[in-house]
Amino acid sequence: MNDTDTRRQRRSRPTLRTVLAAISLTGCAWAEAPTNSLAATAAGEMQTRLEAASARLAGLRKEIADEKIPMNRSLAEAEAALGDLRKQYDTVKRESDTATLEMSALRNDIKQRETERNYLASLLAEYARNFETRLHIAELELYREPIDQVKRVQEILADDPAGAFDTQLRLILMSLARLEEMSGGLAFRGRAAAEDGLVKEGRFLLFGPVAYFVSDDGSLTGPANQRIGSLIPVVEAYADPALDDMAQKAVTEGSGSIPFDASLGNARKIEETRETLREHFLKGGPVMWPMLVLTGFAILVAFLKWLGLLIVPMPRAKRLAQVLESVRTKEFGAARQLAKTMRGPAARMLRAGCEVLGQPSEVIEEAMYEKMLEAKFRFNRLLPFIAVTAACAPLLGLLGTVTGIISTFKLMTVFGSGDVKMLSSGISEALITTEFGLYIAIPAVL
Repeated sequence: MNDTDTRRQRRSRPTLRTVLAAISLTGCAWAEAPTNSLAATAAGEMQTRLEAASARLAGLRKEIADEKIPMNRSLAEAEAALGDLRKQYDTVKRESDTATLEMSALRNDIKQRETERNYLASLLAEYARNFETRLHIAELELYREPIDQVKRVQEILADDPAGAFDTQLRLILMSLARLEEMSGGLAFRGRAAAEDGLVKEGRFLLFGPVAYFVSDDGSLTGPANQRIGSLIPVVEAYADPALDDMAQKAVTEGSGSIPFDASLGNARKIEETRETLREHFLKGGPVMWPMLVLTGFAILVAFLKWLGLLIVPMPRAKRLAQVLESVRTKEFGAARQLAKTMRGPAARMLRAGCEVLGQPSEVIEEAMYEKMLEAKFRFNRLLPFIAVTAACAPLLGLLGTVTGIISTFKLMTVFGSGDVKMLSSGISEALITTEFGLYIAIPAVL
């Protein structure tokens, strides 16, 4: 409809121009009528043409008016249709926005559910790990397969979450069933090794954290515990045959008394760590032998000095009082005679003083001091060896510490640092030598 009006307007523009030109020419012709007849003729023609153009203009206007009403009706219908389409568009847009919001909410919900799923999966995996660490080593063979399946859950969680959760839930149900079964003791078959490493088939009886094992041939009976470096439980045989028979009867028949270690094996481990003085000494390594020799000589010197002090004669108090009384009364001869009858270092010192009686006191003191120095020299003989022992013992202990550390590093180079038992010899050598060095030096210094 708009294109038709435009074409008609373009069509009417030349007619209007023609009419205007005719009017202009007519005006000019009328102005020049008195002088130009040709102008009058032209004016007539122009008038004729103007009338014809006016008639055409009127026809065009009538044609436009006749076409305008249906076009307006079509325009109104098109605008109404456009309004309906806009309403439909708004409705569809609202529905689309609502669907987008719902989709976003669903995505967030899915993400939240995935987070919860992963969290639950991690909790169940953590439960499985804790469950494995709390199992007795004798039970590991019973639950090895479900535990291994749970460990592989993370690999299938994204592809098959339902199957992963089923695997984890089966392990939880098995753990709950285990708790119920253990309330009265759990019996099952399995393998265990003797302390010499021989593996035997037999029957386990589990009470809480304690497991007892009896081999099928009855040659191995006792509590089963975990040992470093062993993948199966190691049975510690009873030393008492009565305890062995009691445990064997309880495990095989399922009733009766059973020996129980309240320390869960720690008492036996502590007892095994005890050692004799000779074993403790030998763990110190080769440095212990010179320390032993040095200690032996120091003890011998100390013993000899102790005996020497015991046999040193001491002047009697009565005889000493008589000598002092004679000196006080100026009876120097009697004092000398009494001093000669006395024995020992103190007597020699008194005799030296009595020999110079009557002289100045400085001379008497010098004579007595000289005898005292002689006695001191005899008493101090060999005592420097004890001082040397007190100085050398810590140094020998330090030497043993250094050699022990060197030995430890050599063992670490060969065996690694995983097994502490392989390093215990070097550590013992490093510590025991220092210990004995202090044991020797402290009494020697005192």
